Amino acid sequence: MTVKRSIVVGTGSYLPQRRLTNAELAEMVDTSDEWIVQRTGIRARHIAAEGEFTSDLAVEAATRALEAAGLTAQDIDLIILATATPDNTFPASAVTVQQKLGLTKGFAFDVHAVCSGFVYAISTADAYLRCGMAKRALVIGAETFSRILDWDDRTTCVLFGDGAGAMVLEAVEGEGTAGDRGILTSHLRSDGNHRDKLYVDGGPSSTQTVGHLRMQGKEVFRHAVSMITDVVEDAFAATGTDADALDWFIPHQANRRIIDASAKKLGIDPAKVVITLEDQGNTSAASIPLAVDAAVRDGRIRRGDLIMLEAMGGGFTWGASLLRW
Repeated sequence: MTVKRSIVVGTGSYLPQRRLTNAELAEMVDTSDEWIVQRTGIRARHIAAEGEFTSDLAVEAATRALEAAGLTAQDIDLIILATATPDNTFPASAVTVQQKLGLTKGFAFDVHAVCSGFVYAISTADAYLRCGMAKRALVIGAETFSRILDWDDRTTCVLFGDGAGAMVLEAVEGEGTAGDRGILTSHLRSDGNHRDKLYVDGGPSSTQTVGHLRMQGKEVFRHAVSMITDVVEDAFAATGTDADALDWFIPHQANRRIIDASAKKLGIDPAKVVITLEDQGNTSAASIPLAVDAAVRDGRIRRGDLIMLEAMGGGFTWGASLLRW
């Protein structure tokens, strides 16, 4: 029996030109390169220019993904943009991307699951593709977190950066086994009891302001590893695979200590872990597609590779997707 699978046919990414180093941050707040690297593994991050919006970053990444796929925007009938930093309260920034790409057919919308946003977005696109509502989807993670940071709070402003990554997904027929190319399984979770541990203290309905990011770092770290391993183990169980079968583990790029602890608990070889946060920081929903594109373009990811994507973000939300390239 054949089944529909959503395969990746192209990836792309974009980082703003301005690179903000730890040394530069140390001139702004009471911190140091040593302090940041020791606690996070981050050495630099990219910051969007004045007048450069989330949709602009998304369009750049999307254009590169389409080029890699050998397609044009006219070949796309679904755009899903994962972001917690949209251009406007409404309309969805995805329709702005649609307009900037010159696309008038199909449908476009945003997904808001913060750092888990890209996993939520590709899971959603996969559902639309498998049920036949779309043939090709452009899935983007794009953020300008620099716009919601409190630059006087050294516990948060050192962590985040701006960027965008994109994938083009296409529906094809598969055999329904773990050997198929494409998204094999996805597992999503959320628990609103933890909403006050990572949030923005503003919004249209509550304060009529944008607000700033607030985080209880120790609490986030305490929950992260167990939540991440929960969904990853579910993905292994659903497909009859395990850590040894993986070719690449591509986690949300939040904190090096969380990544290392999660891989260790799951029994994943450190050589299989793709890490980009050293020069990018935490780019929220953009971090996974940025890391995927980096590994595709440097030749690490090859056709047939088994890849685990996972993330955890504010809400709390968390999820994992297992796919074969």
